Amino acid sequence: MSPATKRATRAVPKATATAATARRSAARVGALSRKSKESDIQVSLTLDGAGKADVKTGIPFLDHMLELVAVHGLLDLRVRATGDLQVDQHHTVEDLGLVLGRALDAALGERKGIVRYASLTLPMDECLVNVAIDLGGRSHFAYDLKPKQRIVGAFDTTLFPHFLESLCATGRLTLHVTQLRGGNAHHLLEGCAKALGRTIDAAARRDPRRSGVPSSKGRID
Repeated sequence: MSPATKRATRAVPKATATAATARRSAARVGALSRKSKESDIQVSLTLDGAGKADVKTGIPFLDHMLELVAVHGLLDLRVRATGDLQVDQHHTVEDLGLVLGRALDAALGERKGIVRYASLTLPMDECLVNVAIDLGGRSHFAYDLKPKQRIVGAFDTTLFPHFLESLCATGRLTLHVTQLRGGNAHHLLEGCAKALGRTIDAAARRDPRRSGVPSSKGRID
């Protein structure tokens, strides 16, 4: 080892290296609940998980979509939701999006060292969907999926964009969902859910080269 290399090695404070290691290894978990006259929602979300899903919303198709997000995003996700489904699915779907977004925001913390951006074009049989995400702290949502059937497995597909928009609002993220090729409505939404999980995972990953927030402003908001 040259004298210059030795000096550079000694120049790295041990405490700083230990702190960086601790940040990389710390569990990133968000657990939130919300109760109103219309719904009662509890969500626990762990980033860097194993893709374990335990989801019960009272809407089987929505359970399926959330399980896909967890499995493909390697998120450990537990959801318990009850709502006034005798009225319709709207309140339960909207409120679940709000709570899930808050749980994701809590798990991301200060968002230091994350990749921030991700985009994926995903095929689901005959359908092709692109999902692009920015975990930059600002909420924006764009969506142009056009399912051929409004009802899939008793789920009202017109509520799917509303769920995602609610997720963006409280998760402080930008999300673009683009239909590149349509087909079966189930396949279309399934492709979106799988791509959403994978883009959350990719954008939330820690970049070992970065210690601060991924913004030239020096802050994310």
